[in-house]
Amino acid sequence: MLTCYACERRFETGQRCDCGEPLWVDTDPAGIAWPDRDGVWAFGDLLPVERPPDGLAAAAGGTPLVRTPALDVDGARVHVKLEGTNPTGSFKDRGSAVGVAAAVAAGTDTVGTVSHGNMAASMAAHAAGADLDCVVLVPADIPEARLGRIATYGPRIVRVDGDYGRLYHDALALAPAAGVEFVVSDSPLRVAGQKTTTLEVLRAFAAGEASGAGDGAAPSPSVPDAVVLPVSSGGHASAAWKAVREASAAGLLDDPPRLYFVQAAACAPVARAFERGDEAVTRLAPEEVGETVAYSIANADPPSGTRALAAARDTGGAVLAVDDDAIRDAQRDLAGAGLRVEAASATPLAAVRTLRERGAVDRGEHVVCVATGVGYGSGSTAVDAETVARADLGAALGVE
Repeated sequence: MLTCYACERRFETGQRCDCGEPLWVDTDPAGIAWPDRDGVWAFGDLLPVERPPDGLAAAAGGTPLVRTPALDVDGARVHVKLEGTNPTGSFKDRGSAVGVAAAVAAGTDTVGTVSHGNMAASMAAHAAGADLDCVVLVPADIPEARLGRIATYGPRIVRVDGDYGRLYHDALALAPAAGVEFVVSDSPLRVAGQKTTTLEVLRAFAAGEASGAGDGAAPSPSVPDAVVLPVSSGGHASAAWKAVREASAAGLLDDPPRLYFVQAAACAPVARAFERGDEAVTRLAPEEVGETVAYSIANADPPSGTRALAAARDTGGAVLAVDDDAIRDAQRDLAGAGLRVEAASATPLAAVRTLRERGAVDRGEHVVCVATGVGYGSGSTAVDAETVARADLGAALGVE
């Protein structure tokens, strides 16, 4: 079953509620205990599909949680969750693994997504690993280097000329008639997989594996004080909240962590809504969006933005924005600690510095920064991509 977090309506299928908010997979965490290992499928009792016996999807998750004293912020103790060690280099593999496994179980032949970055490459790779066809919708002006990396895995790439921000909704509307299971940025299946990032963090602390030993500090508590993630569509933020809710419902958390979400100041609709005290996130106008080094999280119309807003408030956290200078400084300091991350993945450390200055994070608190990926890079594969107008997308996907 699927549930709307906002109005609590339940559905058998679908991706969004009639109220307009996104759905997530309903679970029953009663009686669940922490597994003795990490990895997406270690949390199988909380997932909507069985672990595949082999292939790329079986390898998702199980990323390191690194205690980094060199990155501590005025007494606040920093840990970094390195999601770049996933098979294609980002946390997106968690959601793609579950989405593709579900498609295989359902007998679906074709999966797809809407992305010009990590999610496109991840979905194409996982589809190839499961011998499924894959359709990736990208903006018409996507750089050729990015196309090359996506094309490596052999998906059908459709460049769409028009409002890229509306492709998410176009994909969901066309999916049934097109025969494509679109696993978009906040699909219930993707959120189900991506919640395992935070479940792994919580399990590590509960097991005493996140100890601050070696830096002269006392061992870490059984629960982190705060978890900080970048936010773009709001799917990963929603997944973190789902993880905290499920662990709390299972009686595994005495004092749940605060969730903080961070955006680049040049494109920060969720942070703006939080600062204003708004109940919902509204789309930014084109003139309100600037350029940023953290381009992979520059989403002017996040489909799960309002859910991310609710997550921050429910856990006593916040949503904030950091500028490019702060992002570059954090990325340089992470590299100085031996951690290679893309610009978007440096935003959590930049945010912790701001939160410490504001007094929102105290000395001695343990804070986990989720570094979502190593960077998109480029590819050299020859690209065979068609270009269609947005108005003709249905026909391109075989929908009359």
